[in-house]
Amino acid sequence: MRSADLEEFRGFAEDRLPHLRRTAYLMCGDWHHAEDITQTALTKLYAVWGRRHRIDNLEAYAHRVLTRACIDHTRRRWRREDPTSALPDRAGPGADPALGLQVRAALAVLPPRQRAVVVLRFWADLDIKATAKALGCTVGTVKTHSSRALTRLRELLGESDPFNELSVAPAPLKEML
Repeated sequence: MRSADLEEFRGFAEDRLPHLRRTAYLMCGDWHHAEDITQTALTKLYAVWGRRHRIDNLEAYAHRVLTRACIDHTRRRWRREDPTSALPDRAGPGADPALGLQVRAALAVLPPRQRAVVVLRFWADLDIKATAKALGCTVGTVKTHSSRALTRLRELLGESDPFNELSVAPAPLKEML
């Protein structure tokens, strides 16, 4: 790889690492696994970085690689270590920690594809087409998974449901998580 390409990749990785790591965490629910998934995704991106000019939307492609790495991780769980204890996360300033924990617990119950749709649509702010491209499926599949996931989240969250008044997830989802 040329040094200019290496510097460009390094800049992309440094810029997008926190967002990709947080997205991976929301998909898998474990910081350690999210780190592993993010590193796997960045490694795969590095391998194709020389051909990045053929990729229409690098951000969507990065989300697609990350999502596939997360799904692969859940499929191959029996091959990996499973930590026995985890430190609790700390809520950001102004966030309701109890609601954030409830939403994360509800996300953890969703099947991996539905969780990926919710995270990509309402955390990563991808539109339906970009989400479909990242997941390698049709727009209709994204809509179906989104509808089912939001219905299930409403059931799980009950009265504390931040989605109760809306037909889609609210913008403050980022603040809750």
